[in-house]
Amino acid sequence: MPRVPAHLRERTLGMLQGDMRTVDVARAINYNVRTVIRLRPRYRETGRTADRPRSGRPCVTTPAQDQHIRTSHLRDRYRMATTARVTPGTHNPSISAQTIHNRLRGWTEGL
Repeated sequence: MPRVPAHLRERTLGMLQGDMRTVDVARAINYNVRTVIRLRPRYRETGRTADRPRSGRPCVTTPAQDQHIRTSHLRDRYRMATTARVTPGTHNPSISAQTIHNRLRGWTEGL
């Protein structure tokens, strides 16, 4: 699920402090009610609405590169991951075969 942008979190808190119902706020920002419910206690605890730090390594590929990996796989299903490493992008010019394999496996699990 995508994260709620900072401007929507601030807007959500404004609506909640303005005595608007949680369900109505969730409909207004087009997010789940549980997301809105969790925002209020986090603001009470920390005094801010910023995302908490997350563990784990950040992604090496951009969403555009992931899309390119998928489309090149669909065009030539028998292409090996080592030859598929040639993906355009300035974020990371060299992508490992394991990354290609992981992206394709993650994509097919979602089908």
